[in-house]
Amino acid sequence: MWYRPGTPVLPVRWVLVRDPDGKRDPQAFFSTDVTLEPADIIALYVRRWQIEVTFAETRVHLGVETQRQWSDQAIARTTPVLLGLYSLTSLWACDLLTTSSTPYAAAWYRKTSLTFTDAIGAVRLKIWLGNINQRSPPNRETQSIPASRVIRMAQALCFAA
Repeated sequence: MWYRPGTPVLPVRWVLVRDPDGKRDPQAFFSTDVTLEPADIIALYVRRWQIEVTFAETRVHLGVETQRQWSDQAIARTTPVLLGLYSLTSLWACDLLTTSSTPYAAAWYRKTSLTFTDAIGAVRLKIWLGNINQRSPPNRETQSIPASRVIRMAQALCFAA
């Protein structure tokens, strides 16, 4: 039974997962929806983990739940915008990953596995390389920087910790 003060008692369905090889400790999962099958309870846990990672990354990289959000109104305005920015950055980085060569990432990453830090860097790199000469004043003598050097400089800035 699941009990919290001020709420009715609810039945709980437990799922115990054991490693047949004994290499991992047993883990217990539960749900207050007793109609769910054991595999569904575990699947819901796996999906919840992805949501937790998203919230952790938006805290670290985009400032969700920081002191800049002092009031309920500020939280109500900024949190959806920051989560939208997270989504747009993730989608753009995913598009970069599938439509072109793999964006710059640490050498030990798998080709299809990027962190949100890498996603931000890949999007910055795409934007900055696309705009590098568009902001130069007109009628100036052109300075030629080798493309490989511009890319190295942009990568150093985009992926800085």
